[in-house]
Amino acid sequence: MKALLLIDIQNDFLPGGALAVPAGDEIIPVVNQLQPHFDLVVATQDWHPAVHKSFASQHPGQAVFSSIDLNGLLQVLWPDHCVQGTPGAEFATALDQPKIEAIFRKGTDPEIDSYSGFYDNGHRKSTGLADYLRGKQVRQVFVAGLAADYCVFYSIKDALQENFKTFLIEDATRAISAEGFEKAKTEIHERGGKIIQSGALL
Repeated sequence: MKALLLIDIQNDFLPGGALAVPAGDEIIPVVNQLQPHFDLVVATQDWHPAVHKSFASQHPGQAVFSSIDLNGLLQVLWPDHCVQGTPGAEFATALDQPKIEAIFRKGTDPEIDSYSGFYDNGHRKSTGLADYLRGKQVRQVFVAGLAADYCVFYSIKDALQENFKTFLIEDATRAISAEGFEKAKTEIHERGGKIIQSGALL
């Protein structure tokens, strides 16, 4: 079975949001078109406590987008975003949600960031997503969402490591950095992932 994995299509990652991905809203019509073509649609949701240590606001004197060591891991310091229970953490209003069968929340531990929908950044804890997909007999995972060079990329790396046949739907994602996305695509290829356009599925 094949699953569509929607990564963090949340208000704070859309234009006007706290950590806006350029043109992030442009993927929503594509994602809505794709959903009926899948047996299973699953979403991830960035869901940070207000005191999350990945927020620059928690490190006086540190600038947004600077990097620090956080519990042994390199950590980019982000603006406060996707704080639990706030409008910014909600899914985009234009996103069709009735087909979404399960939502996996990530980034809930204030001590470690979690880009991937499968694990935190230190691979210390699993979200349970891989086991859920296997329990549904999923073999192929198709990934869309935001942002291409961070949470989408890390989710794809983990999906491949979990031995799912994994596809990035390129026109159903947008990146924070074009250069970062090019590097991510190269690594996806090297790890055995496939990059396709939504037209191949519609």
